[in-house]
Amino acid sequence: MSAVETPQETTTWPEFAEGLYGFLTGRGATIEYDLEKLEILVPRHAADNAPRAKWQLNGTIRIRTSETGK
Repeated sequence: MSAVETPQETTTWPEFAEGLYGFLTGRGATIEYDLEKLEILVPRHAADNAPRAKWQLNGTIRIRTSETGK
């Protein structure tokens, strides 16, 4: 970031996650989530009233970042 640029204000969780991931990429970072009974309702198709399947996640998700070409 140059001296004339100002950081953008993060207003949503997806923006925060995207910014954090972008910052950590290329630094050999690992983002780790421990989940216990996380339930996700997944729509079967794109309609607003689509039936949903319930997925339950228990365990750990690890996201590792790396930079190619070095």
